[in-house]
Formats: sequence, structure tokens, C-alpha cells
Amino acid sequence: MSSVLYDTPGPRAKRRNVLLSVVFTLLLALLLWWVWQKMDDKNQLEWNLWEPFTTGEAWTTYLLPGLGNTLKAAAISMVIALPLGAVFGIARMSDHAWVRGVAGTVVEFFRAIPVLLLMLFANEFYVRSSDISSEQRPLYAVVTGLVLYNASVLAEIVRAGILSLPRGQTEAAYAVGLRKGQTMTSILLPQAVTAMLPAIVSQLVVIVKDTALGGVMLSFPELLNSRSTLAANYANVIPSFIVVGIIFIVLNFLLTSFASWLEQRLRRSKKSTGAVLGEDTVEVNPAAVRGTYGTGENTGGGGF
Repeated sequence: MSSVLYDTPGPRAKRRNVLLSVVFTLLLALLLWWVWQKMDDKNQLEWNLWEPFTTGEAWTTYLLPGLGNTLKAAAISMVIALPLGAVFGIARMSDHAWVRGVAGTVVEFFRAIPVLLLMLFANEFYVRSSDISSEQRPLYAVVTGLVLYNASVLAEIVRAGILSLPRGQTEAAYAVGLRKGQTMTSILLPQAVTAMLPAIVSQLVVIVKDTALGGVMLSFPELLNSRSTLAANYANVIPSFIVVGIIFIVLNFLLTSFASWLEQRLRRSKKSTGAVLGEDTVEVNPAAVRGTYGTGENTGGGGF
């Protein structure tokens, strides 16, 4: 079976794919073995380096508080960036040129600046122009940088998702008398959410990972920054990196799994139930029936 984008491989292509898969698996196994040997040569597999992760102190003192700060900064950034990005994305499609111009300028400006630079600028701004304490300032700077950058990216995702819908959706809404705002909130956005969800989740994963930039540059006590303190106390740099990497993988896997479940649920909820309405469940307007079929004057070639 073939499609527009994919041709079913023949016997030779299947044999070639199997051979490439076997070669790739062997190369991956050799790479893992080489890494294992290098770690063993450097004594990075000794039990005393991994033992701290089996006790509660390493988790309760370093990793869990750092993970909590990571989730806190990411959650605040998501809650602010998502609606802000939706507003700017819709504003870029406004009928008013000045609204489109302002929204487009803001989106393109902040999307072009690296998120790390936004964090550093926000930190300096709070130092010189606010009374925020030095303990809370890194959190404010990280959230500000993440919101400004990711809201601009999400704005483009929202705009692309809405523009991907068939134009007939908008025309049908206008035909039944809906205004543009009603069309956007009642018809276009609910349908676009399902199409946009994978891209939105990918950007949310980026938000979670980018919190580490604040730990490196602003001493924000997130997960990666807490790892450095743990490694300094237990002298287990490589094991601590591996454990933190696994935590990030699990965290992002849970986020993407939830998004996949939500996307499937949204798709199922939009499908028709296929129920057949009985005669007693359909409300008929007798006046409309008489006006259409009861008089001969309406049986001619009249139309819309």
C-alpha cells in the first residue's frame, strides 16, 4: 500500500532496512560498551560514588528541592506564556493594521533574542529598578526570560494552527451571522488546539529544560544547580550528571505522555456519536413547514 508521502518498500528495500537496523544496533551497543569501559577505567562505576543516591539525604537536601524550583519556574512560565502567546498570535491576524504591526514587532523582537540574554537583562533590570530581594531575584529573572521568549514562539504556533484550518470554517461561521470574535473563540480556536497540541508540548518541554540556564548563569537553585552542590559534597560529578539527566528524561516523558493522552481525548470528544435521532426528539417548526410546503407560492424556483 502506498500513499502520497510514502511508498511501501519492496523486498530489496526491506532487506536493506533490516541490515541498516542491525548495523545501527551493533554500533550503538559498541558505543555503550566503550562508554562503560571509559567510566570503569576512571573509577566512575565504584559503588561509593553511587551510594549517596540510595539514601534520603541526597534527595531531600539537594535533588528534590532543586526539582521543586525547576517545576515552580516552569509552571509559572507556562501559565503566563500560554495565554500571552495566544493573545499575540490572534492579534497578528487582526483586521486592524496597527494591531498586527505592534503584535508582529513584539513577537519578532523577542523571538530573535536568545532566552539566556533575556534572563540576564531581566536580572539586571530587577537589580537596578526594583526592590526584589536577592533570594527571589533569580526566580523572577528566569521566569521573565522564559515568558518573553516562549510567548513569542507560542504566538507563532497559535497563528500557524489557526491558519492551517480550512477557510470554509470561517466562511461558514460568517454565513450564520457570527462575528469575528465569536468565530475565533467558538469555532477556530477549539479546532486548532488539537492541531497545535504537539508543537505546544514541545515548547513546554523546552521551558522545563531552559530553567537550567538560570541555574548556570544566575545561581537559581534549580535541579542542575543543586546537582553541582551535591557533586561538590560527594565528589561524584559524572554519576550526579547521569542521575539528573534521567530525572529530566522522566519529567519530559511524563509531560509528553500527558499531552498525547489529552490529544487523543480531544480527538475522541470531537467525533460524532453516530446516534440516530428519533422522530420524537426532533423539534419541527410547523409554521416553517407550512410556509415551505403548504402553499403553492413557495414551490417555485425561489431560493436563498
